Amino acid sequence: MNYEPVLLRNIGKKLYKVADYVKEGGYSGLEKALQMKPEEITEEVKKANLRGRGGAGFPAGVKWSFVPKDIYPKYLVCNADESEPGTFKDRVLIEEDPHLLIEGCAISSYAIGANTCYIYIRGEYTKQADILEDAIADAYKEGIIGSKVMDSNFSLDIVVHRGAGAYICGEETGLLESLEGKRGQPRVKPPFPAVVGAFGKPTVINNVETLCCVPFIVSRGAEWFRSIGIDEKNCGPKLYAISGHVEKPGVYEFPMGITFEKLLEEAGGIWQGRKLKAFIPGGASAPVMTADDIGIPMSFDHLAKAGSMLGSAAVIVIDDNTCMVKVAKTIAHFFNHESCGQCTPCREGTNWLEYIIDKVLSGKATEKDIDLLTGVCNQIEGNCLCALGDAAAMSVRSIAIKFKEEFMKYVKKLTLVRE
Repeated sequence: MNYEPVLLRNIGKKLYKVADYVKEGGYSGLEKALQMKPEEITEEVKKANLRGRGGAGFPAGVKWSFVPKDIYPKYLVCNADESEPGTFKDRVLIEEDPHLLIEGCAISSYAIGANTCYIYIRGEYTKQADILEDAIADAYKEGIIGSKVMDSNFSLDIVVHRGAGAYICGEETGLLESLEGKRGQPRVKPPFPAVVGAFGKPTVINNVETLCCVPFIVSRGAEWFRSIGIDEKNCGPKLYAISGHVEKPGVYEFPMGITFEKLLEEAGGIWQGRKLKAFIPGGASAPVMTADDIGIPMSFDHLAKAGSMLGSAAVIVIDDNTCMVKVAKTIAHFFNHESCGQCTPCREGTNWLEYIIDKVLSGKATEKDIDLLTGVCNQIEGNCLCALGDAAAMSVRSIAIKFKEEFMKYVKKLTLVRE
């Protein structure tokens, strides 16, 4: 596909020092931003219709505009707690182009009036955290951040905060609780973080990829950003992390809305010449799609309309030799293990999901158990403080419904034994 990378343009160049990044045009967006009024930057990001790349797809500029103007201090928090199964795009950005993230954090902090930015990074990302901290230290040394950013009147401190390996801390309010030194459990909303966030102050929380888009929007303009993609509501460069049964797994950059078929082709197709059975378009929390959906555009709205979601664009490809009951088991086990236990429907429900699927796999289930499985999903969804319960329910239910015949094969085995 003829497409010039934007976010991945510096892959392999090892631009860990400010001087090297500047030679490639780095920090020109920050330099331009500091000549603008903060509200002008927010307006440009709104015009670009930059939607959050962490999963929810909420417009970043709109989120920034929710921050009260008369309350200080304010904080920017970069969510680098990339723990969704199948997701590894943010890791690549941090590893290969740390100064792009620093530049995005600096511009965004200036836009919302924050003088402190926290980058909350996944605990397992030890190498990436080290790379980021070294790049931040060099940025301080070169006057890119710290007191009087690039000789302006704006000051900014950036702090890397390492998590401890809890998936729930990827949820924005659970992240804030952890950042404050508390147990990582989601908060009741409202109030929303933009009004009452970190340490009780207004806080904007954005994903790594989202913040990495900001320097390009400032330097190239909103119209340029909107010109990339399938339409103005689903636009901009997009990273897709492809894994599973493909010949060339990895992180790929394409305009938002590339079809899954084209994405699969770019990843070398299904491995070992096998056939496509299913794919999960947005990480383990997204409802599964079948091979019949191969032509769907990989965008927020198109996937939502089809009953799934783009999420973090972690595309997991499943071939025709795979047992979908075992796929459901793997997903149910993950969410059961990672539930923080705060909400009863999630704490008890995810455990029941795994229990019922184990019963199916052991050949001890009846058809009523399969109906019970979808019934438990219905009881979980919409009844929890955060989206973890919903994610488990939507994902498992989609597999149980779309591949019910595979569940029934285990039930039929039981029937034959009884006869």
